[in-house]
Amino acid sequence: MRKKIARLAQSQEDYTRLGLKAGMVEPWEDGLHTSGRFGEYEWWYFDAKLNDGWSLVIGFYSQPVTAACIGFAPSITFALTRGEEVIRETIKVDAKDCSMSREGCCVRYGESCFEGDLHTYHIHVAGKVVQADVKLTANAASWRPETGHFLFDEKKFFAWLPSVPEGSVEATITANGQTMSFTGTGYHDHNWGNIGMYWVMHHWYWGRAKVGDYQVISSYITAHKPYGYEHFPIFLLLKNGEKLGDDPRYLTYTQSEPAFDPVTRKHYHQKLCYDYNDGQQHVRVTYAAKEIIEYFTVANAKTSAQAKASGLLLWIVRQARLDPSYIRMTGTVTLERFEGNTMVERVEAPGLWEQMYFGLDEDV
Repeated sequence: MRKKIARLAQSQEDYTRLGLKAGMVEPWEDGLHTSGRFGEYEWWYFDAKLNDGWSLVIGFYSQPVTAACIGFAPSITFALTRGEEVIRETIKVDAKDCSMSREGCCVRYGESCFEGDLHTYHIHVAGKVVQADVKLTANAASWRPETGHFLFDEKKFFAWLPSVPEGSVEATITANGQTMSFTGTGYHDHNWGNIGMYWVMHHWYWGRAKVGDYQVISSYITAHKPYGYEHFPIFLLLKNGEKLGDDPRYLTYTQSEPAFDPVTRKHYHQKLCYDYNDGQQHVRVTYAAKEIIEYFTVANAKTSAQAKASGLLLWIVRQARLDPSYIRMTGTVTLERFEGNTMVERVEAPGLWEQMYFGLDEDV
């Protein structure tokens, strides 16, 4: 059977068709792209590494990531973690109490909001457990890998826009009667698509980190078997907000130290290495996992409230021999810079990254 086509849209025709400009991100790109049709999904995502070892993750979803609904079904997820300390809340909001702009990032879910202009963002979460206000100020310009649209059979797609590759964070969070103030480094991206990711992707690793003066965004996406397990390597290297390199032709990716997670029943790699060498810049970025801070799995209803609420989805993924799952990890990110064969700089910092695994547990 002929392999289906999977590619990153990057031709001049692609840019024209999508209304995008090469090397330039415009505010409307961070606005609403979906219309609530079956199969669509969209979310605005934020994460931060905060002082005193805390990690913060917030997501505003217009439809479930599993794309198993018609119309908008807005929700917000909030997770503040440090080791065994976890403050978490999921807020579901009636669609009639929500508004989302197509002109820019202006997302209002009831009393909560996610708003910004590609440089400065305000995120407010008004939950029953948590009240949070976050300010994110970009230290680097918005970026996307080419058009940011990954095409599957041309008409199906997944889009990714790192609106703020790295920025400064100020946050005030009230939970359980206690108010805490934080500073740190943060990230915001925006995703949308028109086909359930589990039909076209087998798995991905994604991560980002601020390491000394450097900022890194990295990802390695593997398409599903009908698409020949096509690989999409992605890497952005910045120094003090200035781009040093992002051409995937010069990237070598390796993964090592496999481990098994009993919750998701998937293998993952505790060490990921992105070696980028374009003749001008040679850096090696290594992610070394220390702990898993969040899980999600559809097929195991005991560990997923979303799966319990979607019997149809659970039946579909089992019939299709799919097993969507997710783990978010924290650990140490090490950046090594080379001149010739000599390492001339080495810095490390805490990082946050994830494995999204839609297929069965298999080596591809």
